[in-house]
Amino acid sequence: MREQAPLLWHEPMQKYIISRYDDVVRACKDQTFTTDNYVWQLEPAHGGRTIVQMSGREHSVRRALVAPAFRGTELQQKFLPVIERNARDLIDRFREAGRADLVWDFARHFPINVIVDMLGLDKSDHARFQGWYTAVIEFLGNLSQDPEVNEAGVRAGEEMAAYMIPIIQQRRREPGDDLLSTLCAAEVEGTQMSDQDIKAFVSLLLAAGGETTDKAVASMFKNLLAHPDQLAAVREDRTLIDRAFAETLRYSPPVHMVMRELAEDVELSGGVVPAGSTVICLLAAANRDPDHFADPDSFDIFRDDLPTGTAFSAAAEHLSFSLGRHFCVGALLARTEVEVGTNLLLDAMPDLELDEGANPVEQGVFTRGPASLPVRFSAARMSG
Repeated sequence: MREQAPLLWHEPMQKYIISRYDDVVRACKDQTFTTDNYVWQLEPAHGGRTIVQMSGREHSVRRALVAPAFRGTELQQKFLPVIERNARDLIDRFREAGRADLVWDFARHFPINVIVDMLGLDKSDHARFQGWYTAVIEFLGNLSQDPEVNEAGVRAGEEMAAYMIPIIQQRRREPGDDLLSTLCAAEVEGTQMSDQDIKAFVSLLLAAGGETTDKAVASMFKNLLAHPDQLAAVREDRTLIDRAFAETLRYSPPVHMVMRELAEDVELSGGVVPAGSTVICLLAAANRDPDHFADPDSFDIFRDDLPTGTAFSAAAEHLSFSLGRHFCVGALLARTEVEVGTNLLLDAMPDLELDEGANPVEQGVFTRGPASLPVRFSAARMSG
């Protein structure tokens, strides 16, 4: 498609598909490509409008309200201990076993536990949060418009609202030292977030932060295990974790596509897309465009066309955090989670390798990652 049909009309979905790097970059940055599609693609499952579908002043103010919690001092001082604690808790459950499934024993739980802990919610409700965010992600990626998937997504939004709104109201009365209380108190230019705003943002945070970091951690270890020399290099020099994560975001990103809706006619490679059309932007295909990356189908943490210094910013060369005004607000949180989790996993499993007979298979279309990742290692005694 990228080579022969860079602008493809997909009849069953009634949408255009683009896959070249330059076209997808334009779709991320050009305000002609709006996020109005999220009115039907996302809003029903979140039970309200979220920051990803806002624009103009409304978007900039909402982003200013939530962004400080996910960068700089706030992230390092307040939430780094939360990330470390949750990673250690999960690893301590299998470090003496000599075997683990890095998807089901670690990655599936780690980011959700961190987010729930950051928000000051009850981690005993982990299964409910997991069920809700899974239903929301499936709603988002329901390309065939399966009515049962749609119904499950809407139901998840309703259940989460019934759970979250009373907690939000209680935090307004009795604030604590947690992210939910911070969101309740945040104010920019005289604007505060309503209970519904906060609930929708929490729903987005659980879905986007859980699903993406879950798959990113698992995919990075899958890639490194498939390239033992690079795994050995990362084990020896932990500063290479950033490179391994950035290359994973390019080579096998957790989110393979996003949608945009056109405010006016736009000419792209392959033709003109009329106003009002929905465009599916294939992030993963663009990330392997040979016109932008050398040897794009090879996983190489040492490549020189993917600068690590900008890989977790809006100036990144890969497109997995999007670009422009809708650059992922949680990018630095994800980077910190991956860095902490990977360091602790490598410490606990110094001779990590795929378990005998394991053949990790990736699953998913809209979001994608290993379904399972069985590994073995020399069992280590728990340290004090």
